[in-house]
Amino acid sequence: MTFRESFLLSRRGFLAGACCAAAAPVLTPVTFAAMPGDNRFVTIILRGAMDGLDLVQPYGDPAYAALRPRLGLTPDAGLLDLDGFFGLNPAASALMPLWRAGELSFVHAVSTPYRDQRSHFDGQDMLETGGNDKSERTGWLNRTLAVIPRSDARKAIDINTSMELILSGPNEADSWSSQNNFALADDEIAFLDRLYAGDEAFARAMAEAKKTDMSADSLYGDEKRGAGIADMARLAGGMLREDYRIASFSINGWDTHVGQKVQFAKAVNGLAAAITTLKDAMGEDVWRKTVVLAMTEFGRTARENGTNGTDHGTGGLAVLAGGAIPGGKVLGTWPGLADDRLLDRRDLMPTGDVREVAAAMLYRQFGVDPDDLTAKVFPGLTFDKSSIYLRG
Repeated sequence: MTFRESFLLSRRGFLAGACCAAAAPVLTPVTFAAMPGDNRFVTIILRGAMDGLDLVQPYGDPAYAALRPRLGLTPDAGLLDLDGFFGLNPAASALMPLWRAGELSFVHAVSTPYRDQRSHFDGQDMLETGGNDKSERTGWLNRTLAVIPRSDARKAIDINTSMELILSGPNEADSWSSQNNFALADDEIAFLDRLYAGDEAFARAMAEAKKTDMSADSLYGDEKRGAGIADMARLAGGMLREDYRIASFSINGWDTHVGQKVQFAKAVNGLAAAITTLKDAMGEDVWRKTVVLAMTEFGRTARENGTNGTDHGTGGLAVLAGGAIPGGKVLGTWPGLADDRLLDRRDLMPTGDVREVAAAMLYRQFGVDPDDLTAKVFPGLTFDKSSIYLRG
């Protein structure tokens, strides 16, 4: 059962079993698809709205320091310079060898068409269905399976206990659970506290549950949680070395309203572990044929808030890794951070559609016809073969 099903659609279920620590999976499903050919494609959903302005900081933008007086860094303060304008958060230092090798890029100021309401669940649904609105009911990766030239033996496998929306649809998929340990990420616990702050019954149940400490970090510790993500990526990499060509999984913990420095570093460590472990498990020969795309439902506010964090925003960041990408670049059109350049004077202005990034990678890896990309995989998307994400 998903986090959303457990807590928003079935509050009664939580109250009935309030003391359990099995509230949400530490590791979310990993989906695999088998098909002919040598190229691989991996998607990683960063659930909770990853702060792209913290991961890849535009320290060269004159407005950045004033917007982020506590969260913002410079190369003199530990930021890892990328190109003289952007720098990588030092928590992601394990990714720097990939950047130097031309196996890592970032796409700034991208988003789905989702606007204004800033609901994690609606935003994630649109990210995973790939449509222009919330009317789509199947996942774009599932629809992709139908338009990639492949044998009749279509199959996908989802590692964990439930199928993620990105792979849900008419194309056959199997599920397999690698473990039965469950816990909540810190941001999910904080979200529940805020959501049901006025609900006495829930507050009592939550307090009782917290006596056993239901957080992933407490149940497993930072080291064990990171090892769990690495184990998941190692399994994915091993299967991608064999018959499988597509994989998808998620990493939670990105909803950084409070105390962002610590929480963000934990989440970034998990992402870096996932990407580097994938490479190690695949081996250089397979990694050269691989694209990894990490994407999030929306970005966060340009200004840090009063609790050393950031709130739900719009323009975000996508991460590209692998030996088959145009590497060592910060892609996209930078909109600037001056007040009159921000969306509603609060958010990074989206200048690109994250679906176009995904479409370009599907075209690059599998030769999916552009007409299929715009009509079947990402309805309503404008895409052509001159996309900047295909250059290099």
